[in-house]
Amino acid sequence: MTGIEARDADLKKELDATLQARRELGEEYESALVDSFLEKVDQRIDGAVERRMRRHLAEQQMQVARGARSPRPTDSWGERFGFGIVSLVLAVPLSAIGGGVGHLPGLIVTWLGIVGVNAVQAARTTPGLFGRPRRRSGASSGDDDWED
Repeated sequence: MTGIEARDADLKKELDATLQARRELGEEYESALVDSFLEKVDQRIDGAVERRMRRHLAEQQMQVARGARSPRPTDSWGERFGFGIVSLVLAVPLSAIGGGVGHLPGLIVTWLGIVGVNAVQAARTTPGLFGRPRRRSGASSGDDDWED
């Protein structure tokens, strides 16, 4: 018998005992017997709600703890610095090619591309950089699953 079935069986026994006591004691004790039985039911409900709330709180704390420990793949200063250096090193030959082939418009398009790539990388590694919070990966729907 599971815990729920055992509690249901206990509650059924309590109800049977209350009804038997009502038959023996008469109608004058009916109100007291009903109040006593309802108090026991109320205690069972309170216990079940408390267990569920504790379980839910523990699950939330585990999610927060897991989220705090999970490393972000591109969140280190070294990776951002390295991306900036590589971007500048590649900007020199790309500028030469763009300016040589397309003159000023080619040079402008080349630098717009370089700036665009760096802006996307910055937005990816720095949540909220452009004013919009980024949704956490693996977060469920709700108000608290956005990063600033």
